[in-house]
Amino acid sequence: MLNRQLLVLLVTILFARTFTWATATPSPALLVLNKGDLTLAIVDPASLQVVARAPSGEDPHEVIASADGETAYISNYGGFGVGFHTLSVVDLVAQKALPPINLGALTAPHGLAEDRGYIYFTAEKSKVIGRYNPVLHRIDWIMGLGQNRTHMILVASASQRIITSNVNSNSISILEQYVPKPLTPPRDPRNGPAPGDWSITNIPVGHGPEGFDLSPDGSTIWAANSHDGTVSVIDVASKSVTATLNIPTRMANRLKFSPDGKLVLISDIGGTGVVIVDVKSRKEIKRLPLNGPAAGILMQPDGARAYVSSGDGVSVIDPKTLEVVGRIESGRKPDGLAWAVRK
Repeated sequence: MLNRQLLVLLVTILFARTFTWATATPSPALLVLNKGDLTLAIVDPASLQVVARAPSGEDPHEVIASADGETAYISNYGGFGVGFHTLSVVDLVAQKALPPINLGALTAPHGLAEDRGYIYFTAEKSKVIGRYNPVLHRIDWIMGLGQNRTHMILVASASQRIITSNVNSNSISILEQYVPKPLTPPRDPRNGPAPGDWSITNIPVGHGPEGFDLSPDGSTIWAANSHDGTVSVIDVASKSVTATLNIPTRMANRLKFSPDGKLVLISDIGGTGVVIVDVKSRKEIKRLPLNGPAAGILMQPDGARAYVSSGDGVSVIDPKTLEVVGRIESGRKPDGLAWAVRK
C-alpha cells in the first residue's frame, strides 16, 4: 500500500511540474518566423518572451494566422531558382506542426494573406497567385498574372481587390473582381465578364518593388522599390503612380503604414535599420538603427507598437516616440511576422 501511495505521489508531482512548465499560447500572440532556425516562435507581446517554438519547413519566409487565431500558415520559398511547393501548418493552441499543404505544380510560394477564412499565396516561379480553402483542404482558386517574381500579396474589400508586388517585372498589380448586378432578363454571356471574373491592371513602378501597403483609408498604395531607393505612390482610383519619393535605402524589404495612416515604416535589409516617413509631408523624419539588417514589419492593430525583424531578434518600436522600447530574442534570422487573436 505504501509503495502504491508513493507511486501516485510521484506521478502527481511529475504531472504538476509538466503542467507548470507548459505555457499556453496567449491571445493575442506575436508570431515570428526564424529562417535561420527553421522555426516559428510564439511570443507573448505583453512580456516579449517566447512561450513556444514549432518547426517550419525548408526556407520559410512569410507567416499568417487563420481568422480564428488557432492556426499559422508558413510559406516555404526555396528561392525563384529552386522553388519549393509547400505551406507549413502550425497548431498554435497545441504548439505543434501539422502536416504541410502540398501545392503540387505551384512552386516558390512566398507572400501570404488571410481574408474571410481563406489563405491567399503567391507562387513566384509559377507566376500565379492562389487560394487555399482550409474547410475543403484544397486549393480552390488560381489566377495567372504573367508577372515575374510576384512576391507579396494583400487582399482587401472582402476579397474583391487583390494587390501584389512583382519584383522583376517592376510592377504592382491590382486585381478587381467583377460583381455585376442581377439582370432581368438574364445577362447574355457575350455582353461582358461573368461573376467571378477579374480585371488585372499592372502598374509600372520603380525597380524591384517588394514591400508595399495599402493606406488605411484605401486610397493609395505605397511600394518600396528595393533596387533604386525610391517609393512609388499609387492612386487606387486611377491605378496610376502619382508620385515617386526619394527615400534612399540599400535594399528596401518591407513597407507598412501605421494604423492611423500617419507614418510609413520601411525596413532596409541591405542596411541596419528602419526608415520612418511622415505620410502627410511625404518626407523622411527618422532613421532608426536596429540590431542588424531589417526585414519583416508588423504594426500592432491598436497602433501602440511596431515590430521589426532585425539581426537575430525583433525590435519593438514606439510609434509615438519613434524609439526602440524593447527587444525579443526570437531566433536566428527572423523575417515574417504575424498577429494571432483567438476568437
